[in-house]
Amino acid sequence: MNFVDMILKKRDGRRLTPEETAFFVKGVTDGSLPDYQVAAFLMAVFFKGMDAEETASLTMEMARSGSMFDLSGVAGFKADKHSTGGVGDTTTLVLAPLVASVDVPVVKMSGRGLGFSGGTIDKLESIPGFRVDVTEEEAIRFAKESRIVLMSQTGSLTPADKKLYALRDVTGTVDSIPLIAASIMSKKIAAGADGIVLDVKCGSGAFMRDLESAEQLAQMMAEMGERVGRKVTAVISGMDQPLGMNIGNSLEVMEAIDILEGKAGGDLLEVSLTLGAHMLLLAGRVENVSEGRELLLEQIRNGRGLAKFEELLRQQGGDIRIIADRSILPLSPIRMEVLAEQDGYVTHMDTALIGRAAQETGAGRIFKEQPLDFGAGIVMKKRLGDAVRKGELLAVVYSASEEKCGGAAAFLRQAVFIGKEKAEIPPLVLKVIGEKG
Repeated sequence: MNFVDMILKKRDGRRLTPEETAFFVKGVTDGSLPDYQVAAFLMAVFFKGMDAEETASLTMEMARSGSMFDLSGVAGFKADKHSTGGVGDTTTLVLAPLVASVDVPVVKMSGRGLGFSGGTIDKLESIPGFRVDVTEEEAIRFAKESRIVLMSQTGSLTPADKKLYALRDVTGTVDSIPLIAASIMSKKIAAGADGIVLDVKCGSGAFMRDLESAEQLAQMMAEMGERVGRKVTAVISGMDQPLGMNIGNSLEVMEAIDILEGKAGGDLLEVSLTLGAHMLLLAGRVENVSEGRELLLEQIRNGRGLAKFEELLRQQGGDIRIIADRSILPLSPIRMEVLAEQDGYVTHMDTALIGRAAQETGAGRIFKEQPLDFGAGIVMKKRLGDAVRKGELLAVVYSASEEKCGGAAAFLRQAVFIGKEKAEIPPLVLKVIGEKG
C-alpha cells in the first residue's frame, strides 16, 4: 500500500478500509512509517474525523499492536473503569475495593498523572511499600485470590498508542474525538475486561468542557466497545469543582480511606457509588443501579470494603498501618492557609486552575519525567454554593517550601469566585449512555 494515498484519502474525507487501518497501525508500531507522514495523517483525521466503523477498526488494531491481557483463567465477569481525568478524582481507590468485596473481579491497569489530572498509579505509589509493577502471572493469581488488582500498564500493552500519543502531543492533534476514543478503548480492550464503565468528565476541570463534546466522546466509546464484544456504560459526570476535598497523592489516599471507613461522603462518594453500581449491573450482580448503590453502601457500613482495601495493601506490599495511622503517609512540611477576601457564596471554580495550583505544590507533573512530592497538595474547605465570611478558610496548601505554597495559593485565589448571590449548583451526573437498568 502507498501511505501517501491513504493520507490524501483521509484529507479528502473518505473512509479507510480495515486493511488500510491495519497497514497504518503496523507501520506506526514497527517504525516503517516516518513520523512526518504519521503526523500528516493525524492532522487529516483531526480535521476530517472518522466514522464509528473506522474508529472501531483503529481501536482493535491498536489493541492488537502489543500483548493482550488474558483474564479467561479468572472466574466471573471482570469489570473495569476508566476516567477521562479530573481534579481530586479518587474514585478508583474507593470503588475498586467495594466492587471486589461483592465478588466481582476488578483488574485495573492505570497510568500516571500528567497536567492537572492526577494518576491512580501516583496515588498508590505514595503508600509506603506499595508495588504497582505487577506481572501478568501475578495479576491473574491476585485476581483469583482477592478479586482485586491495581497495577501500572505493562510495557508491551498497546505500543502503537504510546507512539501515536507522543506524536499527537506535539502536533496539536490531541483533542480529536476519534483519536481520544481509540486511545482509551484500545488500552481497556487490551487489558482484558469483560465490561467497562467509562467516567467521561465534563466541565471546567475536564478535557471535555461542554456536554455536547463529552456526549459525543462517550457515545463513540460505548458504541466501539459494543462493536468489539465488550459491555460498556458511559457516565458523563461534572467536573466544575474538584470531585473530592483532597487534591494530591497521599492526601487523596487519606480521603479514600475516610470514605471506606464511613467517615466521609460528598461528591466523591456519590460518583464512586454510581460508577461502581454500573460495574455491578454490567456484571449481572444486581438488577438495577439503585440496588447496586445500596449494596456498595452496605459494604461500607459492614466494613468489608475497607477490609478489601487492606487485602489489596497486603497483596501488593503496601503498609497496612496507614489505615489506623494516617501519619505514616507522607505530608509535606510547609502549610499555608488560603482565606476568603470577602463575604458571599462560592459561585464558581476554575477547576483546571485548581489543578494547576496542585501542580505548583509538587503534587502533579508539568512534564512527563518530573518527580512528584507525594505529600504535597491541597485540602479544599468549601464547595460550590457554600456561604463564606471574609477571613474564613477556603483551602489549606501543603508543599516543601514557602515559595511553592505561595505560588499555589495565588492560583487558588484566582480559581475560587465569591459572589453576593447563591448560584445554582450544576448536577453531578449529567447523562448515562448505555445504561441497562
